[in-house]
Amino acid sequence: MSEFATRLTAWQREHGRHDLPWQGGTDPYRIWLSEIMLQQTQVETVIPYYQRFLVRFPDVAALAAAPVEDVMTLWSGLGYYARARNLHRAAQRIMSDHGGRFPTTAAEISTLPGVGRSTAAAIAAFAFGERGAILDGNVKRVLSRIFGVDGFPGEKAVENRLWTLAESLLPERDIGRYIQAQMDLGATLCTRARPACVRCPFQDDCVAYRDGRIAELPTPRPRKTVPRRSARYAVVVRDACVLLERRPPAGIWGGLLALPEIPEHSTDVLAWAYERFGLRCTPGDGLAPLSHAFTHFVLELQPVVLHAEPAAPPTMAGEAGTMSWQALGELDAAALPTPVRRILDALTAPDLFAN
Repeated sequence: MSEFATRLTAWQREHGRHDLPWQGGTDPYRIWLSEIMLQQTQVETVIPYYQRFLVRFPDVAALAAAPVEDVMTLWSGLGYYARARNLHRAAQRIMSDHGGRFPTTAAEISTLPGVGRSTAAAIAAFAFGERGAILDGNVKRVLSRIFGVDGFPGEKAVENRLWTLAESLLPERDIGRYIQAQMDLGATLCTRARPACVRCPFQDDCVAYRDGRIAELPTPRPRKTVPRRSARYAVVVRDACVLLERRPPAGIWGGLLALPEIPEHSTDVLAWAYERFGLRCTPGDGLAPLSHAFTHFVLELQPVVLHAEPAAPPTMAGEAGTMSWQALGELDAAALPTPVRRILDALTAPDLFAN
């Protein structure tokens, strides 16, 4: 093995993580599930979701056969919901195109929805021992600092340099441990903030440590103004229930239950509510607005509380999805985006339900 790989795997044997729920086996389904959940999400956040997911969907066949709404419900709160939709689509693809058998090579795995080059290589390494480089956020940070790679890793030229470097460092054997070692080093020592350089096995050779550039590497994303958007959302309540709408599959909160959005041009919200849902409403007490940051913009949410008078159930409107009443006491089991859940958590004042 390369000197880098030898030193890194030796460190992992003694100091790495060995008791994570998805470690200790080669089941590709469990490894795939963990890798998708770990994309842009910390380990401690993922663990309870991973464990609940396996109880409900113990194998790829169970996941493929489940309604996508059930998948979204279990994913609720984990964020980046396209991952859940792609996970479900990929499970169905495995059943239909691969006879229910998980693909065994990184090239095949990378054709599944939601699986990129790095994730495919990690799955293939852990499940099948295939030799291949990964380049997730942890590895980009480790390589950029140790080898002094300048430039924002999101730029194609810089990313290509990092791929070339990552491939040159691959060991000939024990690939699974080596991949895990890269992840562990970035997650536990070579962290984004306050890295534990004094405990790093590469302290004496690290360019960033030697040159005092730890905070500069990897080069941050070039700053740009993050656009801000605003929208009003109807919080229609009746008999301790709230009216929710299933979001369309594409777009933000795809497939989740959310509060109906009030069109920007609607100046008479009560008239809009009657036209949209067939419900006569009266205004309710105001709720505080809140902000929620997405990857590329910040959304300012303004909740508008409406009390619905006893009437017929709401009607279907457009292609946005099915309207339904959800008991406020049963929201824990609902597939809700985080900001919607925060709004509904504020619905605790008894006078909200006076009607």
